Amino acid sequence: MRALKIGISGVRGIVGETFSPELAVDFAQAFAAYASAGRILICRDPRPSGPMIAAAVAAGLLAAGCEVIDLGVCPTPSLQLAIPWLDARGGIAITGGHNAAQWNALKFIRSDGLYLNAAQASELLDIYHQHEFDKAPWDGLRPMVARHDAVDHHLEVLARYFDVAAIRRRALRVAVDCCNGACSLLAPRWITALGATGLTINVDVTAPFPHDPEPRQDTMAQVRALVQAADADLGLILDADGERLGLVDETGRILSEEATFALAAAIRLRRHAGAIVTNLSTSGMVDRIAAACQSQVFRTPVGQANVSEAVLEHRAVLGGEGNGSVIAPEIQAVPDSAAAMGIIMEHLALTGEPLSAPADRLPRLSMIKTAVPVASHLIYSTLQSFRDRVQDECVDVDWSDGVRIDWPDGWVHVRVSNTESIIRVIAEAEQSSRALELSDWARERLRT
Repeated sequence: MRALKIGISGVRGIVGETFSPELAVDFAQAFAAYASAGRILICRDPRPSGPMIAAAVAAGLLAAGCEVIDLGVCPTPSLQLAIPWLDARGGIAITGGHNAAQWNALKFIRSDGLYLNAAQASELLDIYHQHEFDKAPWDGLRPMVARHDAVDHHLEVLARYFDVAAIRRRALRVAVDCCNGACSLLAPRWITALGATGLTINVDVTAPFPHDPEPRQDTMAQVRALVQAADADLGLILDADGERLGLVDETGRILSEEATFALAAAIRLRRHAGAIVTNLSTSGMVDRIAAACQSQVFRTPVGQANVSEAVLEHRAVLGGEGNGSVIAPEIQAVPDSAAAMGIIMEHLALTGEPLSAPADRLPRLSMIKTAVPVASHLIYSTLQSFRDRVQDECVDVDWSDGVRIDWPDGWVHVRVSNTESIIRVIAEAEQSSRALELSDWARERLRT
């Protein structure tokens, strides 16, 4: 399948097939026009295509008259914090994130450090399709500067918002798998700054990914083994660009990707009253946690930009999604795995309890996530056919992002992925048999 995805999450595809240097140059020039040139930051994760795509992006920006600040291999949240710090017009993160190594992507970030929202992404796409880009004259070209202090700045900001002294007193032993991603440059230093003993694996940014860089239960075997062998207090796994976090408790139990945000919400609401923001696909655990604290949950369409803007709109105390991403708005209104690490480790330090204790208190729900591959030129018509089939069968339906259908004992969400040429089907209920029934019900109507 020759996949190329262009949407609210930027543009991504498989390098050597649909994702090319020419595409990167054109989108960089389009973003320069959108941002009115000026200073633009770029960064990348360590995947093999990164240097090639970064060179193309830099060339496009420079040709349009931008001043380019190249942060090199750097977590995306570090770049996002650096944009207002360095008074930049915006940034481009060159990263496939959780996707496998053959993928790469451009993520477009505005001057406040947030991703472009749907309307802004649509405006950028219009500029790209018009293909009428400004070109700087030979004597109007601006410099390209390499900087390597964005991670230092990120660490300084993080340290201001957590009880570092308390965490140091707990002296945690932390196993961490950075997947040879960009957080190899951040996570071990953050763990050390918190006075913990870091037991690190896969922290070589010159080496290939040892497994898919997505915090899923099937990619966490290495860090689980390290937790058990080293008697660690917890295990962490990060994606390639530092947005998602997966957890292993001190017993070696691998927690689902949905548990990261649910745990963060339970921890945050113990100490801070306020709203929680998440997307339509995230587990209902967070609704039950919030209800117990008399807090409100606001749900958005899937997409980091949607969640980030809703966090600001509702002045939420926490945001995130069920893929392991957590937004701590006092640091920045974007997913930041280092901030999520701080929330978890601070809780363990202040309470003295093991990670298994708050994990055991999470509501017990069964979720089934499946993906239906569909050719990119058929994907939206397939979803529309599904809409047509179910609209007369169901009453409680949310059409804002694909189709989410709620029943008294469960729900199912069917939507087109923002990042891959698939239709995602997510079903949840208290009983696993009911979740499977809902998942089968939806997939059968998709196949029909």
